[in-house]
Amino acid sequence: MITTPNRSLLAAIKPYFEAGPLGALALGMASGTPYAMIAATLTTRLAESGIEKKSVTAFGLALLVYSFKPLWAPLIDRVRIPVLANLIGQRRAWLVVSVIMASAAITWLGLLDPTADLALFAAAAVAVGFAGATLDIVIDAIRIEWLRVDQMGAGSGMTQYGWRMGSYLAGAGALLLAAGGSWALAYASAVLLFAPSLIAAAVLGEPQRPPALQSGKGLSAAITDSIIAPLADFLTRKGAWIVLAFVLAHKIGDTVCQLSVRLFYNDLGFTKEEVAFYDVSLGLFGYLAGVFLGGLIYKRVGLAGSVFLSLILMGVSNAAYAGLAISGHDVWALALVQGFENLASGIGGVTVGAWLALLCDRRFTATQFALLSSAAAILGRAFSSGTAGALIESLGYVDFYWLTTVLALPGVLIFLWLWRAGLVVADDTVETATGA
Repeated sequence: MITTPNRSLLAAIKPYFEAGPLGALALGMASGTPYAMIAATLTTRLAESGIEKKSVTAFGLALLVYSFKPLWAPLIDRVRIPVLANLIGQRRAWLVVSVIMASAAITWLGLLDPTADLALFAAAAVAVGFAGATLDIVIDAIRIEWLRVDQMGAGSGMTQYGWRMGSYLAGAGALLLAAGGSWALAYASAVLLFAPSLIAAAVLGEPQRPPALQSGKGLSAAITDSIIAPLADFLTRKGAWIVLAFVLAHKIGDTVCQLSVRLFYNDLGFTKEEVAFYDVSLGLFGYLAGVFLGGLIYKRVGLAGSVFLSLILMGVSNAAYAGLAISGHDVWALALVQGFENLASGIGGVTVGAWLALLCDRRFTATQFALLSSAAAILGRAFSSGTAGALIESLGYVDFYWLTTVLALPGVLIFLWLWRAGLVVADDTVETATGA
């Protein structure tokens, strides 16, 4: 009786140390690196160069490239890299090419002086965004195809661990190296973080996937097989439109809520030091704990139950901000609320991410996952871009955060309907449903 819980815990932890999830960790590191180089790192560099604020914020458009990755994801599924694909396989060939693209773009950005030619510097930033988005498409396809169904929760968690690790090392490492030397050296050194993904690909081999659809020859057949077929495959499934409605709706409340958090903290009178410690530092540990718990919950209660629980937790975390707005400036309340938010976010990222991965037919992994992951963020961003500030001014923070809680409910209710209707893929039927 005493050893049973220990055995159960070991069984839950075991997938994190298997080859597929460890490979996903290495892939996640590569995925987080380009993003970091055009997010906080780029902003710091531009600010130090004396670039005016409106020009600095305009560089956020480089990140917008990630939202358009479904446009060229079909190429990753269909096009074989000449010679290289015959030697190491289609997926690994694309990984090598996208790593080379990302390395070249990051190095180019590091060599340029923003004060000498801001337009050329912007072009290099967009090139990093495009290369990073391409790398994301390839990485998502490989890690989904590497993982078994029972590893999907742990693999999703390890991908997020890797992403955080890569983005942190790239961002913090670049700042430290730039402080002691030059930005060119800092950017060039960041490309070393791509090495673990290439090593993992060499060790784990080419992912196994069904043969690509081949309906005929010519441009018309190519368009049908690479673009129309993946969409038709997904949209003709039973309940596909309800699933798509969930994907579009489930992050609206969270996105609108998080857009205003730093402004909220400032208006409550929290200092930069307090926010840095309780939000950034302790919040990171909360997120990492949530990622780990998400994998355990997925393993213990199954796919549908873990996704539903994570949606509830994410909705409750929005309501917690309303409580903080009522309590006012209280660092312990800040720690509790932000810790819970990051914990819920980590759990949700793993469980919902695993479900989206399992929805993909492995003949079209790159295309379908790019569509689903982009759709998951687009509606929330569109809703929040011009309305969050106006809502805060008209409602006040307490009612605003209650509203974000209400906005989280459609995702919960849609998923509950899917679950009760038997339209959430069950663990024992995933391989059939995804064409594995």
